[in-house]
Amino acid sequence: MKLSILLFIFVPALVGCGKESAPAAKVERPALIHLVGTAATASGNTYSGEIRARHETQLGFRVGGEIIERLVDAGAQVKAGQVLMRLDPGDAGLQLGSAEAQYQLAEADAKRYRDLRGKGFVSQSALDAREAALKAAAAQAGLARNQSAYATLHADRAGVVAATLAEVGQVVGAGQPVLRLAQDGGREVAIAIPESQLANLKVGAVAEIMLLADNNAGALLTGRLRELAPVADPASRTYAARVTLTQANSDVALGMTARVRFTANKKSDGLLIPLTAIFQQDKQAAVWIVAADHTISLRPVQVAAYRDNGAVIASGLAAGERIVSNGVHRLAAGEKIRAIESGSDR
Repeated sequence: MKLSILLFIFVPALVGCGKESAPAAKVERPALIHLVGTAATASGNTYSGEIRARHETQLGFRVGGEIIERLVDAGAQVKAGQVLMRLDPGDAGLQLGSAEAQYQLAEADAKRYRDLRGKGFVSQSALDAREAALKAAAAQAGLARNQSAYATLHADRAGVVAATLAEVGQVVGAGQPVLRLAQDGGREVAIAIPESQLANLKVGAVAEIMLLADNNAGALLTGRLRELAPVADPASRTYAARVTLTQANSDVALGMTARVRFTANKKSDGLLIPLTAIFQQDKQAAVWIVAADHTISLRPVQVAAYRDNGAVIASGLAAGERIVSNGVHRLAAGEKIRAIESGSDR
């Protein structure tokens, strides 16, 4: 009885041991793939700036006084000789009236002495004194007329009023700026150069300029570096620079935002790949190359430089190859992966 029970237990077990177990399905590890093809160039540095006039003038009165009239606003197009502002003419008018009265008196006195000298009633020295007084009075009258004329501010050249720096009722001194005039003619882009890029630029360098206005999106203009400050700004530690547009364009308005890229440095330094694609093996940098059948292999590469936007590969990679760009330390040589292209949904 006991023997039959044991046979009943062990026979099925032996039968089961004779069957081969089914192999477990191999799961492909998902991996983010990057297509090599972006060249790393020194011209990757772009500088944002503002369109400015080649010549900007700070205008002010040549005499002091109270502003009683401002005839233009910021943004107004003005012509040469156009009246922009006026000062209170009261004091200047009184001085002019006094000087002209003195001149008329001196003129009459000199005429009378000429007649008397012709008749021999006065000496030549007395006449000379009256002639000198007449010249002095004439000079004072001319000065007073100039001072009176200086109470009206005229545009010295055609241009656009970039800013108004004083208002009606304000008392200004002689020479104090009251308007900023952007003269017609050349246009420039004012930019700031960091000291790390200063050695790569020289006056005369050719630049590409892209305007960011909607009606100029993607439009490229050419320019040249005209001016580079020799001393850094004490606050920003950058060097002010001016890039002159070498071609006329009526759509370029003052104040527009522009991006400047210097084309002299456009030679390629290598291929740019994500920093996360670098697999550090001892002291040798390497990347995982993805084959056509999605198997991976480790390949040593030479890194020329590390940048904020990636690593520059000098050798070991070719444009068009696919590499693993994330999770490189979890992979093994010969492993087959499930490729996820960069930018696709995972």
